[in-house]
Formats: sequence, C-alpha cells, structure tokens
Amino acid sequence: MTEAQDRKPRSDEARTTYDPEVTSEFALPEGLAVPRGGVESETTSEFAVPEGLQAPQPSSAEPEGSAFSLPRTYSAKDALVAFTPATGVPAVSLIKDAPWQDRMRTMLRMPVAERPAPELVQRSEDEGPAVPRVLDLTLRIGELLLAGGEGAEDVEAAMFAVCRSYGLDRCEPNVTFTLLSISHQPSLVDDPVTASRTVRRRGTDYTRLAAVFHLVDDLTDPETHVSLEEAYRRLAEIRRNRHPYPGWALTLASGLLAGAASVLVGGGLVVFVAAALGAMLGDRLAWLCAGRGLPEFYQFTVAAMPPAAIGVAFSLTHVGVNASAVVTGGLFALLPGRALVAGVQDGLTGFYITASARLLEVMYFFVGIVAGVLVVLYFGVKVGGKLDPDAALGGISERPLVQIIASMVLSLTFAVLLQQERSTVLAVTLNGGVAWSVYGAMHYSGGISPVASTAVAAGLVGLFGQLLSRFRFASALPYTTAAIGPLLPGSATYFGLLNMAQNEVDKGLVSLAKAASLAMAIAIGVNLGSEISRLTLRVGSAGKRRAAKRTRGF
Repeated sequence: MTEAQDRKPRSDEARTTYDPEVTSEFALPEGLAVPRGGVESETTSEFAVPEGLQAPQPSSAEPEGSAFSLPRTYSAKDALVAFTPATGVPAVSLIKDAPWQDRMRTMLRMPVAERPAPELVQRSEDEGPAVPRVLDLTLRIGELLLAGGEGAEDVEAAMFAVCRSYGLDRCEPNVTFTLLSISHQPSLVDDPVTASRTVRRRGTDYTRLAAVFHLVDDLTDPETHVSLEEAYRRLAEIRRNRHPYPGWALTLASGLLAGAASVLVGGGLVVFVAAALGAMLGDRLAWLCAGRGLPEFYQFTVAAMPPAAIGVAFSLTHVGVNASAVVTGGLFALLPGRALVAGVQDGLTGFYITASARLLEVMYFFVGIVAGVLVVLYFGVKVGGKLDPDAALGGISERPLVQIIASMVLSLTFAVLLQQERSTVLAVTLNGGVAWSVYGAMHYSGGISPVASTAVAAGLVGLFGQLLSRFRFASALPYTTAAIGPLLPGSATYFGLLNMAQNEVDKGLVSLAKAASLAMAIAIGVNLGSEISRLTLRVGSAGKRRAAKRTRGF
C-alpha cells in the first residue's frame, strides 16, 4: 500500500471521529458539564427567572405597601379599562352649526392628540398641500388681522382654520404683538416646518378686516373650494383695495365726533362748532406729523393741543361758553378705545405678553394726549384762564333725547374713522344709541355708579355685536368698537388733567383713576358680553349658509 493510500483512511477516520464534536457550533466544549434540564441553560433563557430572584407571591404573602401586591380595595370587576377599547376612543364632538371662529377656538384649546383630524383638503393634486405655501398664506392672513386690531386668540383661530382647510394637521400658531409664527409637524418622526412673519405697520381699516374674515369663511366652507392660487389672488386684492372714505371725509368725521361728544357733556350749538373746529385742526396737524414720519406719540400730542387751546381761548374771552365741554369733546376723538378693548381681551383670554404690549401702547397714547392738553392748560392757567370742571356736567340728565341723538352721531362718525363698511354703519349707530340709553337710564335715572352702568352698557354692546357678527360671518370689532364711543371716559380724563394743571394733584389723580376704572369696565363688559353670546347661542347662520355648515364632520 502506497503512502497516499495509507493517508486517506486516516483522514476519513479523523473526519468521522473529531468533526461532529470539535468543529460543530452545536457541540459542547471538552470539560463543560451538560446541565440536567437540557442543552440550553435555564438561567440564560428570557423566559426563566434569574437565579437569586424570587417570583412575586400572591397578595396575601406580601405586605400592604408592596409594589407586587394589590390593594385590598381593588376589584377586577370594577377596574377601569387600561387599553383602547375595540370600539375606539369616542370622537371629539363640536357644534356643527357654530361659526368657524368658535370651532377653531375650541380646537386650539384642546391638546394636539385630542383634536379631530381635518376632513377637507382644498387641493386636487395627489401630492397633497404645498406646506410652505400654505404656511405663508396663513401668516399673511394673520398679519392683516393682527395689524387691523383683532384679538390674538381670534388671529390664532383664523390661522388654524386656514391650515386645516388645506389638510395640514398638527399645526400650532403663535401670536404676539409684533410676531406671528406657525409650526407644522406631519408626524412624530418627521421634522417640523416653522415659518414666521413680523408685523411692522398697523392701520385701522375694518373694511379690509371684514374682507379677510370673508376669505377665511370661504376657505373653511366645504361647499366653496378655494385653491391656493385663488386665495393668494383674493388676498392681493384685499391689500390693494383703497379705503372706503377719503381723507377729507375722515377729517369731517373727526370734527363731528368731537362736536357730538361735547353735546354729551352738556354743550350747546356754539360748543359743538368750536369742538368740531378744534378736532379737525388737530386731525390735520396729526396728518402733517405722520407725513413727516413722526411716531404716533407725537401725533397724539399735537392733535390734543387745538381743542384745548380753543377751550382756553373761550375762558379768557369770558363769552359765556362752556369751555370745558369743548376740551372734553376734543379728547373723545383721541382716546384709544380700540386698542384698550383689544388689550384687555387678550389678557382675559390668556395672551398676557400681547395684552401687556397693547396696554403699554395705550399708555403711551394716553401720555401723549396728557402731555398735549397739560401744556396748553398750564399756559392757560398762567395767563388767567378760568376753567370750571363742574360746568361740563350741567344739564345732561335734563335732555335725554338730545343725548341719545348725539351718542348715535358719535358712533356713526367713529365708524367712519375706523373705515368700516357702509353696510355696517347703521347697525353700529343703533348699537351706540342703545348703549347710551342703558347707561343714562342706570346712572342718571337709577342713581347707579358710573362704573357699573358703563360695564352693563358695554356688555350689551358686546352681546349685540357678537350677534350681528355671527349672522353676517364677520368680525365682531366693526359692531362693537364704534358703539362704545359714547361710553369712553373723556370727561373724567379732562377733569383729572385740569385739576393737575391747577396744582390740585390729589383731585387729578382721583379723576384719572376714575377714567381708568371706566376704561376697564368698558373693555371687560364688551368681552363678557361676547363670551355670554358664545355660550348661549348655538347657531351662527341662517338659510343656505346654515345648511352648508351642517355638512362639516364635526
């Protein structure tokens, strides 16, 4: 036998002898004992209890406070369901007939996980909505609303409504006094998309504000399909629209407002004309300062000087004219009632940063008015001018019909200054007349304090304004802001300034504190009336529009 033949059987013998035990991955190494329970160790199995750890005993073997024992009061029969039931979690129920403002406000106050998913996608493309363009459109709409004086919560509701109308779920808008931002996160594993926009210019144009509300209402209406391009086109038209009233009409309205306010505090025909001339002159001076680029603080300061100067001139000439009523009427046209109501509303709804900024803006405007009037009154007192604060209140309760007419004229002219739509002027004029009638009946006839009377009258203004806005699918501001004009604390403000100019600081501070109380009563009353309207009213439209709203899924 050759050497090769002798090696082959040895190799076969080695393969059959050593391979199954030494080279196999399933073989046990030499010297390792096999456990009794089988090949796999019990201590390494994920189903086996590690050695040294005892399994929890029944509750009878454990003390009361053990983590492995059940409380004595526990009953499996009465236990709550720990997992999602087979029927699913009950859906969030929202009022189907409510306007989009109420529905969006309700969802904004919900946690993100509890909000119902959007059901309407306003695009026909298969790839879904263009997220950056939708967010940009949302920010542009929010910018117009915030610049027009809308409350922060209503701006967030409008932005949320625009996003949901294009199918963007999990959106979080954020509104401050000068900054708008919105974040969209498609899912928990996707990166969020965030966009922001700064509000640099503010203007009072309630016609533009109403047009933006109509656009948002059409976007949220399931019967009206508005594409992104159409929404951008309509938004551009809203921005390009001219104001409904020319500059000369605004100046004339400012004069009529001051004249009507002077009649409210006891003035006659001569006082009406004098207050109107002073307010129109102040308005033109303010326009001149605005054209030169001066801040609004100086515009208010300059606008407050002509009415005060005319009042001082009457007191110096001793013509027997109620000079205090002239100055008071001029102040009515300058008091920032719109910003005050918006600031208090933001504070009541939890937007404290925006509320603080708005109230700070109101304080600066008020300080500007105070500075302009005090400068004139100080020099008037120095040259011998005699102004009697009590004379401005004479004869108010003796002519209620004249006061009601004057309050309606004041509301009408205030609506023109706010650039409201012509269709809303009549409604807000009647609302202002009702507000003054309630105030006069409670204060002059009933003897109730002016703060309480003002709060009740302002509450009715907010209630009626919310009613009108719901049935017209518009903002409530055009129906409430001008109607509170007759309630503004013009006389209390003037009395405080006059007392301070005459070195009676204590009386002046008391009058200014009364003016601040009246202003807060107005703002809180308007907000409370609006909230009562939302709580009690369950429908917000009529006819075809109500049927369209019922087609919503929530």
